[in-house]
Amino acid sequence: MTASSFIKAYGEKVAEGELRADLAQESVAHRLETLTTVLEQPARKNGSLIGKLFKKTAEPAKGLYIHGEVGRGKTMLMDLFFSNLAITEKRRIHFHAFMQEVHGERTRLMGENVIGHIADHLARNLRLLCLDEMQISDIADAMIIGRLYEALLARGVTLVTTSNLPPEDLYRDGLNHGLFLPFIAKLRETMDVVELPSPTDYRLGRVQAKATYLHPATAENRVAFNELWRDLTDGASGNSETLEILGRKRMVPKVAHSCAAFTFFELCGEALGPPDYLAIAKAYRTVFISGMPKLKASQRNEVKRFILMIDTFYDAGTRIAVLAEAPPDDIFPRGHHGFESRRTVSRLKEMQSVSWWGASIVET
Repeated sequence: MTASSFIKAYGEKVAEGELRADLAQESVAHRLETLTTVLEQPARKNGSLIGKLFKKTAEPAKGLYIHGEVGRGKTMLMDLFFSNLAITEKRRIHFHAFMQEVHGERTRLMGENVIGHIADHLARNLRLLCLDEMQISDIADAMIIGRLYEALLARGVTLVTTSNLPPEDLYRDGLNHGLFLPFIAKLRETMDVVELPSPTDYRLGRVQAKATYLHPATAENRVAFNELWRDLTDGASGNSETLEILGRKRMVPKVAHSCAAFTFFELCGEALGPPDYLAIAKAYRTVFISGMPKLKASQRNEVKRFILMIDTFYDAGTRIAVLAEAPPDDIFPRGHHGFESRRTVSRLKEMQSVSWWGASIVET
């Protein structure tokens, strides 16, 4: 395999119509091609005495931090780069799965220099680590990722990562944010930070003309609801993660590619308030809500929370996919929260529109 295999593979996909020509993607593809050339050169060990004592390799190749809006092709480009790279010392993993693995190792290992031991384990026979969807929302992740990244660099590991956010926006509103700033500076110093500014959200083409508010909750509609998830997450099953909200931890059951999935009662049956809904809206582009019932007059708290949640998501421009027992007009009990319920129904309908989901959707 030659060093030009990646850019050739990308060009073939465009020529065959599997991908659409996109100048922003092509620019990032050439940056990945440059990294391909560097990584496919034989690795050279540091032969100095200090290098041998500390088991350091030669300086790693400068990594790539690719950020941009959802659906622009960041993951596709990274995966194509990874699959065409002619080295075996490589690994590709979702960021949250990676951090779960790291925290598991922290629990297992005891004693001094735990981060060093974890880095030794991760860097064994590894020159390239690809992390998909870097997003820091948990203080435990924020406090460990900087030290771990420096330890991996010291062991000659190059990082390629995708994110919806530029480095400066990672963990922006988190606790002890000042302690996170050295990691941002280190990313800028050791990686090429590249934006993928394509105007087209390619994943939305997969849901064109599909209903995003499905009712009633029949087996057929459940299948369609699950297909929406697969279309918008590139088939990912999703992982759970934790959001840090005003010092509290809120578990999100299933997350993938800026989509999060909840049941109605996880969102409106528990004691959630404006900070919770706002944090969810900031963290995820699309929220899937299953188990939406016809609300009863006795469910006053659930009704209030549902109205508040939709207002928050509406103001934030959040997309929602809903699996419900009834259409929007029949969700609320008759005569309750008259103005608020009518506004919520109107917003639910608007949030199903093509203009809400994205005016420039295309087939992929």
